[in-house]
Amino acid sequence: MSATAGATKFLLWLLLLSTSSSSPSCSASELDITCLKTVKQSVVDPNGILESSWNFDNATNGFICWFTGVECWGRRVHALNLSSLGLEGQFPQGLEYCTALFRLDLSNNKFSGPIPWNIAQQAAYLTSLDLSYNSFSGEIPIGICRDLNVLNIQHNQLSGQIPRDFDELLRLTSLSVADNQLFGLIPSSLSKFPASSFSGNQGLCGPPLGDCANTNESSLIWYIIDDMIKDDFIVVGAAAGFVVGFVAAFYFPHLFVFSQKLHPYVYRIC
Repeated sequence: MSATAGATKFLLWLLLLSTSSSSPSCSASELDITCLKTVKQSVVDPNGILESSWNFDNATNGFICWFTGVECWGRRVHALNLSSLGLEGQFPQGLEYCTALFRLDLSNNKFSGPIPWNIAQQAAYLTSLDLSYNSFSGEIPIGICRDLNVLNIQHNQLSGQIPRDFDELLRLTSLSVADNQLFGLIPSSLSKFPASSFSGNQGLCGPPLGDCANTNESSLIWYIIDDMIKDDFIVVGAAAGFVVGFVAAFYFPHLFVFSQKLHPYVYRIC
């Protein structure tokens, strides 16, 4: 996204922010309340921090802005800083109702499971996302929040490749995917970040890390296979099926039912 397009998007968001509070049917604050209620219900809170602080039995205008970890701007939820609260469970639900959310920090908790594949739709305006020091697993979602300036997913259990869509994160100024189980070639646009941003992933290679020729051979093989599957799944599947069928038909013709007219055209290859 160009700088002009980003500025236009931000101005449109400001216009929405200035007009949404006058909506008679569903005000911005009601959406934010729905967001926080859903987040609270979807996570495990063994220390009772959200349970004691996020009290929705309050009619005061803007009362949610006093909740632990909630930051507001213009009585809208602008940021959720839920770091180091001992929260557990999977990635919180309901963020799509926090339509003015710019920053999300879930670091230093005990979250697990995958990062939602549609996180870019759930939190369309995120500029800062910190999921570090949890136990998130699975692959990094393709098309992850393209307005991000800051992305920290360090010290999880993420696997697979760094999506090539990261080349489109043009506003990214801070990145860490360190200490995961990632492999493959680092997208060229990310070579501007220090090697420490990628350390602790034995299968990663390319600038700013070492040359791929020095990377574990098995990791590179899996990188190639995974890349083929993602880019050419249908073509590879069709080609493999054809080859297997061709070989089986010529080496084991008795396993197939052919028309008598076709039998003269079946030959063995010695």
